[in-house]
Parts: sequence; C-alpha cells; structure tokens
Amino acid sequence: MGTRANPCFPLPHMADESFEEEYESEPHRSDKVFDARVLDEPIQALRTRKPLLFSPLHTVSEAMETMKAERRGAVLVTADGTAASPVMGIFTDRDVLLRVVGEGRNPASLPLSEVYTPDPEVLSADATIAWALNRMAVAGFRHVPIVDAERRPLFIVSVRDVVEFLVGFFPREVLNLPPEVGEHGFRQREGA
Repeated sequence: MGTRANPCFPLPHMADESFEEEYESEPHRSDKVFDARVLDEPIQALRTRKPLLFSPLHTVSEAMETMKAERRGAVLVTADGTAASPVMGIFTDRDVLLRVVGEGRNPASLPLSEVYTPDPEVLSADATIAWALNRMAVAGFRHVPIVDAERRPLFIVSVRDVVEFLVGFFPREVLNLPPEVGEHGFRQREGA
C-alpha cells in the first residue's frame, strides 16, 4: 500500500493541485465494500515482526525493558531464548500487572519462569486472519504466537496488528478525522 496524504496535514512537497488530485482520486466510502473474504487471508498478510525471545532464566526486568524499547506487549519464552527451540510460554504486559506489580514482586530478581503463561495456545503459519480474530475474541488473547510445525516461534500477532490491517481498507475514513474538539485538545497516547 502506498503512502496516502493526510488532508489535515498535507505533505510539504506536494503542490496544491497534485494534493487535490491524489485526495479526490481515492474511492468514496459508498464505493467500498468490506468483503468477509479478507478474513480468509493468510496470517502473513498482517504486518509481522520477529518475536522477542527470552529464556525462562531471564528476569522480568530484562523482558520489560525490551518490551518498552521495542514497543511490544509480549515476549515469547523458549528453553534457550532462541527461535531454534519450541515456544514454552508467553509473557505479556497483562502478566506484568497481575503477576508482578499486582503481587508486589521485584522484577529485577524475578525470573520469567515464575510468571510467564506456560504452553500458550498458538496458531500455525498457514492459519487465516479469521483464526487469529477467533482466538482474540473467544479466548480473550491480545497476542497470539504463530509457530512452525515444530512449534518454533515465527512471530506474534497482536490486536494492534489486526487493527492496523483493517484500517488499511479505510484509511481516509479512519485516519483523516478532524481533530477532536474538547477541553484538552489532542490527547497523548497512554502507556508505553
């Protein structure tokens, strides 16, 4: 997908005429139909990134620092912290809240082995987007590990990845909304 101009913030190098032509050439909402066949697309159609991998002996602090630096909500745990080993578990931002902070534990000395979720549900690389959504909606997962036939980690699908994929079908309608008029103007994103 190419880069689209945002009419609220036009690109400085675009002349007014070319900006208008580009903006007006996009189909209007009435011309678009969201086709459910999109959900049958392979999981690889989503933006994928290599998973963050740790061994059970790494500390929670190490995992949290990496999650923060990489702007990710989860890491996978393998026996040796590499993609050559099968997935043993997953450690998420939710685990930080419920199993570390919520229990008053020290993340600097706490090994992941004591707080990660063991044997997480996973999907194979040939799964569809519908399966990822199913695991998120039905099971309540925000992160689903994608693995190969030997259960070795390939990537993680997050709710954010699915949302970004769906927004790609309606960039004009979603990304070009006028600023929200309110007491505080634009709100800053919360969290990491």
